[in-house]
Amino acid sequence: MRTIHVIGIGAGDPDQLTLQAVKALRSTDVFFILDKGEVKADLTRLRRDMLEAHVPEGTYRVVQARDPERDRSAGGSAYSPAVGDWRSARADIYEKLIAEELGEDETGAFLVWGDPSLYDSTLGILQEVLERGRVGFAYDVVPGISSVSALVARHRTGLNRVARPVQITTGRRLAEGFPDGVDDVVVMLDAHQTFRQYADEDVDIYWGAYIGTPDEILVSGPLAEAAPRIERLRAEARERKGWIMDTYLLRRRVADE
Repeated sequence: MRTIHVIGIGAGDPDQLTLQAVKALRSTDVFFILDKGEVKADLTRLRRDMLEAHVPEGTYRVVQARDPERDRSAGGSAYSPAVGDWRSARADIYEKLIAEELGEDETGAFLVWGDPSLYDSTLGILQEVLERGRVGFAYDVVPGISSVSALVARHRTGLNRVARPVQITTGRRLAEGFPDGVDDVVVMLDAHQTFRQYADEDVDIYWGAYIGTPDEILVSGPLAEAAPRIERLRAEARERKGWIMDTYLLRRRVADE
């Protein structure tokens, strides 16, 4: 039976690899990497650097395939179908890679940024491949340090406050309103800087981009003061690199603090 490791590799810092992740890396014969094109070539390079640092040379091979494009213009009711189409296109690629590049007794691996359980599609796509019934394999999951954990660590703050909940959501959901009954909200996948909607409220922001990499940018403070600086830094970084990955925590100030 083929085996697949789904390995969380942290938010970008090679030192965030866990001992469990390194052990899984060293038991892998084939690493599957989806290439996102020249603009994001440094993401592929970071993965290869991790392999070179932790896995003996000559004990593995790397197989790359081009990541399918997603329709990012789809909004409203068209958003979920567009994501579904993209995931199915990825499933086609995963199925082909596993069937053609992984021997019956070999172990393959997908290296996932952050943690595979948090806003990542890999587990769902592998399950879709299995449900098709054309290729069989067993798989396991190695948790990783998420961008959420890395963000609050770099800002030297906690994710939640005493006896209070915290919610993790997306920019798309935040645009619909600040979650009811929650004063601490972590926002991921926000291409439109939705935090600007709340700049006139008593809210602090802890923002980070390219967390754990040499390009890391951190900004924190009252949202009204920090928002213009974040907008400027974000625009400059995106212009410089061609892409950006950022995450932030919004923390509403409450009367008893």
